Amino acid sequence: MKKIWIILLMLGSFFIQLPAAEKQKVIFDCDLAGDVDDAYALGLLLTSPELDILGIVLDQGNTPKRAQVACRFLYEVGREDIPVYVGRLTSDHYSNQFYWGEGFDKIKPRSENAVDFMIETLRKYPNQVVLLTVGPVPNMLDILKKDKEVLKLAKHIYAMFGSFYMGYDTGPIPSAEWNVVADVAASKMFVNCGAKITYAGLDITTFVKLVETERMKLLMRQSPLTNALNGLYTLWRYESYAKPDPTLFDAVAVGMVLWPELFTTRQAHVQVIDGGYTIIDESKAPNCEIGLSINKDEFIKRMMERYLKQNLMRK
Repeated sequence: MKKIWIILLMLGSFFIQLPAAEKQKVIFDCDLAGDVDDAYALGLLLTSPELDILGIVLDQGNTPKRAQVACRFLYEVGREDIPVYVGRLTSDHYSNQFYWGEGFDKIKPRSENAVDFMIETLRKYPNQVVLLTVGPVPNMLDILKKDKEVLKLAKHIYAMFGSFYMGYDTGPIPSAEWNVVADVAASKMFVNCGAKITYAGLDITTFVKLVETERMKLLMRQSPLTNALNGLYTLWRYESYAKPDPTLFDAVAVGMVLWPELFTTRQAHVQVIDGGYTIIDESKAPNCEIGLSINKDEFIKRMMERYLKQNLMRK
């Protein structure tokens, strides 16, 4: 009996010393406070304990105002430890969601340039960082102009980008997807950067909606995170293009990192042509993977569970 106890103690000591699973390092490059899907994507990231968010980077349009919204979002949920970086200003357009961040100054973006932050981080952690880019890609262009090889050091890049077999609202003809057409020159350089890229295009995103029953659950949850999502959604509804059920384009891209088993993909050679269309050239060797299908119902279920069962708050 004594020998059995000794063996059990030795086994217990072995398991206690096993290292905890290392979190996946992530950089989130987004156009928060444009379409509201960026907010839902950020919410999903923040409720995912398996991820280590190294920074939030704002990438297109009125980036200082976007950063103000990001800073308030992080402050409200007690995650001001996550740094915010401002990308290049490309427009002074004022989104309705900017009202949510107006006047907020309890925390501020870092002074370091967003592009420099991403280059330094990818070089510090080669093949360890997942780069999530869910907006137009002027930051990617600026990175490549400074360091044309550095994106190859990303462990993987997941991009909400493109339209390959399906257009907006499940149209049978591919569309000029917004993140591509917003900066065609940057998009052309991005797809040819040689990095490991998977595209979450319209083919797996345009039909993934947050319907009223799910929005009501978020409304009734009454937590700092869900209140932030609801506040940004309400302001977004004042945009001329906004419809009651928001499409979760960017949250789906986050889902590809968290739950790859919910997706099917294929290798392809993608190019961007004038007009902002993403085309597949079957005669060339693959330069990426593209999303083909998603288990939509399971994705929504898992995402909602994370929103509803979290308890993020200021300490």
